[in-house]
This record gives sequence, structure tokens and C-alpha cells, in this order.
Amino acid sequence: MAAAPKLDHPSLPLVKERFADVKFMATEFRGQTTLVVPAERLHDVARFLKDDTRCEYNFLSDVTAADYLDYPAPQPGRFAVIWNLLSHKFDRRLRLKVFLNPTLDTSGIEADPALMVDSVTDLWPGAEWMEREVYDMYGIRFRNHPDLRRILMWKEFPAHPLRKDYPL
Repeated sequence: MAAAPKLDHPSLPLVKERFADVKFMATEFRGQTTLVVPAERLHDVARFLKDDTRCEYNFLSDVTAADYLDYPAPQPGRFAVIWNLLSHKFDRRLRLKVFLNPTLDTSGIEADPALMVDSVTDLWPGAEWMEREVYDMYGIRFRNHPDLRRILMWKEFPAHPLRKDYPL
């Protein structure tokens, strides 16, 4: 059996040092490192990664989500929100991921208080439309977003179409 790959991303020790009280998970797949962050600490970690001179993740290239319903491998949560960060100065990429578990039936449109995470629009203004897309397609809301409303579907659309329990 092959040994697990060593996670040697330069930003990981800096995050661990700054947030010694937080339990993180990190993975690497095909050379891309993902840092799994508790939802309540996402904004603090994102701010650190953007502002710390040893990191300087100045560009948010994407915000997306995933629905792990019926996924073959167990996951820490049904939904994940993923932020793809880039540091131009250091030519580094890092993904942040937050897992969320719904507390209400997800087949409809009802807002679930458990499907909420902090907005990063105050750090990367370009997140505004991407967060709206995640909200529209998955029903995950972003706390402190300046204009959280549907962006692809019409206002009265009765569901979030990228949820795996969306009726086809």
C-alpha cells in the first residue's frame, strides 16, 4: 500500500500557527490543496489568507458548491461550499471548503438556517455574483451578502436545481 502524500503547501503551517485553536482538515488531489474550515471560522481564515503578507491570496477565482447526497464515500456534510484562491505574488493556489448539513427537507425552497455561511464579498468584491449563483442553485445563503437574490432562475422558481433531490 502506498503512503499517503505529504501535504507541503506553504500556507498550511501559517494557518495552523495563526488558528491554533481550530481543527482543520487538509487534502491534496492532483496537486491541488484543499483546506477544510469550520463554517464559523471561514471569514477569519479567508481574511488571514488575503491580508497576511506571507500568503496574499489576492484573487478569488471561483465560489462553487457540491451536493454529496448519495456520494459513495462518507463526507463531513451533505453540502460543501468551495472557494478557489490564488496568490499572484507567490504563484500559489488554495481551496477553502466548508461542509454544511441541512436541518430541513431540501426538496423545496424553504430557507434552512443550517445552510448559511459568511460572505467574503468584503474581502473579494468579485464574490458577489458567484455567491448569488451558489444561493440560487443550492439554496446556501451567505451572511452579510450585499444583494443575495436569485441570479439564474426567476424569483418565484420553486426549488434549487443543483440539489441532488431536485425532482427531474
